Amino acid sequence: MNKTPVVPKKYLVVFALLTSCFALWGLLNNMTDNLVPSFQRIFMTSQSTAGFVQISFYGAYSVIALLASFLIQRAGYRIGVLVGLGVYVIGALLYVPACITQSFWTYIVGIFVVAGGCAVLETTCNPYVLALGEESTAVRRLNFAQMFNPLGSLAGIVLAQQFILANLNPATIEERKVMSPEVLSKIVHNELFWVCVPYVGLCAIAFLIWLFFFFSRPSEVDKADIETTKIRDVLKILLKSPKWYCGVVAQVFYVGVQIAAWTWMNVYCQKELGVTPAKAANYYFIALCLFIVCRWICTYLMKFFDPARMMAVSALLAVASSFGVMYLDSTVLFTFAGLPFSANVLALCAMSGFMSLMFPTIYGIGLGGIDPKAHKLGAAGLIMAIVGGALLTPWMASIIDNPGFWANLVPMFDSTVDQNLNASSMSLRASFIVPAICFSVVFAYAMAFRPRSK
Repeated sequence: MNKTPVVPKKYLVVFALLTSCFALWGLLNNMTDNLVPSFQRIFMTSQSTAGFVQISFYGAYSVIALLASFLIQRAGYRIGVLVGLGVYVIGALLYVPACITQSFWTYIVGIFVVAGGCAVLETTCNPYVLALGEESTAVRRLNFAQMFNPLGSLAGIVLAQQFILANLNPATIEERKVMSPEVLSKIVHNELFWVCVPYVGLCAIAFLIWLFFFFSRPSEVDKADIETTKIRDVLKILLKSPKWYCGVVAQVFYVGVQIAAWTWMNVYCQKELGVTPAKAANYYFIALCLFIVCRWICTYLMKFFDPARMMAVSALLAVASSFGVMYLDSTVLFTFAGLPFSANVLALCAMSGFMSLMFPTIYGIGLGGIDPKAHKLGAAGLIMAIVGGALLTPWMASIIDNPGFWANLVPMFDSTVDQNLNASSMSLRASFIVPAICFSVVFAYAMAFRPRSK
């Protein structure tokens, strides 16, 4: 049992401020997930086109994270946080002109900018947290900080449900197609207004956090690197560490599966259980609650068990859940608080619990034991891996739109396409082969870099 304090007392204030940033980008991430089914209806697009929301959001990480690493290398962690929050605010404000013009692609630009702010924050905050204490407690410290990320995610789900989904007009895509331009424009304007409300509200919250960091006293670990190290030398350090470059690959697959599974969770529940979009969001809320509880439990258990071994077990259970989503029956087993539950939807919710410890654990293992000179660029690589959300979400979307070969995995399910959802039971179930593949990659990483028995 490790008795070293997770966060030394002298860093508690800085750590508390950083955890607010973890909550902030978690809130935004999960509100963005709900934009996919919302925009699919508002702008009457296919699942693949609506998936550009995630391509833009998570694609920004591949562009901005590396720039953020250079920023914190030269200016320090505190400046990185301030820049990230500033870009975050600018991106959220871009939703206003997008609403006024009713332009899907203007929203995509705004989403890219706000995601750029999140990329700077994540590139900065994760290694910042790792630096606030002993290396022996770094993985636990990051898991503890990451516990506040899903709390923000829960807030994002509530905001999306109460402001965005609750204000979607019930008219189907087919009904919208036959409306007059004037009537349709009025409906779309009202829907997009309620999309803007929570995002603009985030500007005020982010600005308050910005003020806290601006007036806070820099800590001793919050400094630029006085002795600059050549990028070539840093890359040599990183490329000699299989834990790091394999960790980047594992992180691509993990983030991809998290975003993809949560993105299509709403549509899956609508199709399998026949619930409304607003009601389907409740399953997302339940999944996030399970995600939070399991992360807390896993963070505590890391006092007694090795993180890599715990992640291997979780990955195996997540693979099993993926197959449950594909093959278990949708017959309602029971109803709780007005929500019907079937075996396949229970497996879908359970998947979130099993994935809860993966991101910070991969991150901590990937940077563990590496020369501190390489931490900032190494952190950028692990954050750039969030581009997995832009790569794997479209893969699931393409299977949903046109299952093709993948339909052979689930031939026993109905292939009739729901015109309102642009999906069939067969295509939705077949798409969950993607999570099964991704969790298998995470399992392989955990097994490869677990401590060897003496």
